[in-house]
This record gives sequence, structure tokens and C-alpha cells, in this order.
Amino acid sequence: MQQQSKFIPLVTSLCVVTTLIGGCANATKEQQGAAMGAGIGALAGVLLGDNRQSAAIGAAVGALGGYVWSKNMEEKKLAMEKATAGTGVVVTQTPDNQLKLNIPSDISFDSGRYNIKPNLQPVLDQFAQGLNGQPLTEVRIVGHTDSTGTDAVNQPLSMNRAQSARDYLVVKGVDARRIATEGHGAKQPISDNATDAGRAKNRRIEIFLAERQPAKS
Repeated sequence: MQQQSKFIPLVTSLCVVTTLIGGCANATKEQQGAAMGAGIGALAGVLLGDNRQSAAIGAAVGALGGYVWSKNMEEKKLAMEKATAGTGVVVTQTPDNQLKLNIPSDISFDSGRYNIKPNLQPVLDQFAQGLNGQPLTEVRIVGHTDSTGTDAVNQPLSMNRAQSARDYLVVKGVDARRIATEGHGAKQPISDNATDAGRAKNRRIEIFLAERQPAKS
């Protein structure tokens, strides 16, 4: 009986998420992002607690933590697409409204190194422009390696690559407190490590830019 009582609010929360997503066809991207955040937050609240209060708290946290795709974000995406045309950098909008730059090794870092190549500098210069005038934006830089070598080598190498990009942005005026860095070593490949071409794709950094939903007064 206790197991069933836990299952019912879980199903209810899943329905909430579905309703929020399905009912927002005419909503703006900002509204859809907030609704998605609220639904996921509600589900998290149920998973972490056994009562309606937990679900309500989760919904509130999810709504506050959602990202929005604003005019500033769209303009940044267009600027980055223009700045990186022909470089191999892929600029996308993620499903949760983050701007993502996937930067391959041929313009970012030499194999086994974490000093920034000259070709990457103009990309980072363009990325840094205007960020100080957007206090609600956050930056996250993630470093990756191929599977060559051990975790003991690849993990710090991936982190050092992310930190090198962060340090460059800080020199260009971006507040270091707004930049988070991660290193995942070879744990998140996007291609086959059995080939040279695949390993080259896996040696990369990813830069994310996100704008928080403004806090409601």
C-alpha cells in the first residue's frame, strides 16, 4: 500500500510535465522554458519527498532555475555563427535554452596540450563581448579528451583546457565568478575513438551560455 501511495504522486507529476509541455504550443520560448522548469522541479520534489509540499517546493525551484531564450541570447547566437563560420565550430541552442559552442581540437588545443591556439582567440573574443552588460547570464566551459592515455592524464588535461578558456575570458573582462569549469576526460565521446578522425572530434571544449529566468519580486 505504501508503494502505491508513492507511485500515485509520481504519475501525477509526470502528467503535470506532459500537460505543461503540451499546453504551451502558443506560448513564447521564455514561457515554455519556465513551464518545463516547473514541471521537472515538481517531479524532482516528488522523487525527493513523499508529500504534496515537496512537489510544490520542487515546482517553485524548477521555475526559478529555468533558462530563457531572450533577444540577447538570439543576437549572441547569430554573432557567434558569423564569427565562427568556416572554422568547424558548431553553434546551437540546446533544448533547455542554452547557447552551446562545440569547439573542435583543430582550432582549440594541440594533442596533449592545454595552451590556447591562436585560431581560438577570435572566437573567445567575440564570445566575451557584451557579457558584462548581461548580469543574468552564466558561462560554463567543459573540457574533453579522446581515449588515448589513462584517466590520470586525461581528467586533469580536460580540466586544464576548460580553465585555459576561462582564464582567457577573464582577461577579456568577463567576471570569473560567472564562469564554471568542468573536465570530463574521455568519458563523454561524441565519435568513435577507434579512428583518428573520431579521436579528433572527441578532443574538444564546449562552451555554454545561459540566461536565468529573472527573479519575481
